Amino acid sequence: RVFELPTPVMVAVTSRIKILGRMDLAEKRRPQDGRIKTLSPTGREVEMRLSTMPTAFGEKVVMRIFDPDIVVKDFKALGFNEREAKIWLELIDRPHGIVLVTGPTGSGKTTTLYSTLKFLARPELNVCTVEDPIEMVTPDFNQMQVQPQLDLGFAEGVRTLLRQDPDIIMV
Repeated sequence: RVFELPTPVMVAVTSRIKILGRMDLAEKRRPQDGRIKTLSPTGREVEMRLSTMPTAFGEKVVMRIFDPDIVVKDFKALGFNEREAKIWLELIDRPHGIVLVTGPTGSGKTTTLYSTLKFLARPELNVCTVEDPIEMVTPDFNQMQVQPQLDLGFAEGVRTLLRQDPDIIMV
């Protein structure tokens, strides 16, 4: 352990973070997700993703910094070498099929997906997403937020998108 906050301070900080993240302050039994938008010292908009989790010792909060300006990159900036970029472009150029992007938290899945969708997006294409949460709002896509409280999960979202004549779907 490096540093431990006194319990009353920790509870107050956690409560304030939950309020700023528009989370249910009273709910401590279930995990919650939220986000806080703020400005960096240089004046750029930065978002913090919040995740709470009940533990045996109280509520745990994790905050991840998300900078929307660095989300969309070209494939070289994503770390693709020339051969990998060529293979990726061939995969995403196919008229039918599925491409899976997997990896641990922070490995670049979201950046890869959004960069790819931005690359593919054209006015004549209906690019649709079902997300939880919507990572980056963009007018180039038709984005749907999962809302479990309204019985709108991923399955219902995909079912809806299939009726919207999609050209590309990201889940």
